[in-house]
Amino acid sequence: MKSKLTNIVDAIKLIEDHHTLGVGGNVLHRAPMALVREIARAKKKSLKVIKTAGAMDVDVLCAAKCVESVDAGFISYESEYGFANFYRKAVQLGEVKANEHACYTVISALRAASFGVSFMPVKGMQVSDLIDANDYFKQISDPFTNEMVTVVRAIRPDVTIVHVQEADMYGNAKIYGPVFDDYTLITASKKVIISAEKIIDTSEFMAPVNIPHFMVDAVVKVEGGAIPNSCDRFYDIDVSGIEMFRSNTNIDEYLRKYEHLDRRG
Repeated sequence: MKSKLTNIVDAIKLIEDHHTLGVGGNVLHRAPMALVREIARAKKKSLKVIKTAGAMDVDVLCAAKCVESVDAGFISYESEYGFANFYRKAVQLGEVKANEHACYTVISALRAASFGVSFMPVKGMQVSDLIDANDYFKQISDPFTNEMVTVVRAIRPDVTIVHVQEADMYGNAKIYGPVFDDYTLITASKKVIISAEKIIDTSEFMAPVNIPHFMVDAVVKVEGGAIPNSCDRFYDIDVSGIEMFRSNTNIDEYLRKYEHLDRRG
């Protein structure tokens, strides 16, 4: 097998303007923040961001003017920290289109893509204003019962970014703690970039991997790659780091503060 280990700057070259970008992790936990910040430094434009439940990752990309649209069920910093204000402002100004989902409809759309079909039924959407508010939803006749069924259009990311605790040079990766929707994102995606706290030898994996090498296109070692979010077994949420970003109106200054940390691997 060929090594897929690379540096963060080269890894991000897989992402192009106008790409659909899947983002792993959940709210403030194991989000791939180093990769997100590098996308912002590269000034990628018009990205269509896919995330079931996002927070700082989506907020940073919106602050950096990288985003055209967001498909998500939830974007907020959890109850302790409040709204994602850069995302909220961008939507209010019409700079970013918010395609509102329930979290499970994002998952269903990704599953449709991973199964190679164009849509997926979503049972809980019979009575919801989201059907009218989001073009991703349609109602069709069930060919077996003739009842009307709500379906969601498949979402296939061009690239998905995920942060993990351990990976080898070939792209095999191990996630400790909740996997969230990362595997579903990966199976639906055309290309995958992994950042990892540790690069280990393949022989060191003590249990089956969560992500096999053949699904991964690039691996980057980034210690602290989810900071200031949490990463199970490595570090908890850094409240001061979150507040530093939320109170900073200069995105370039913020990105410079983390540049050494993000690129030191």
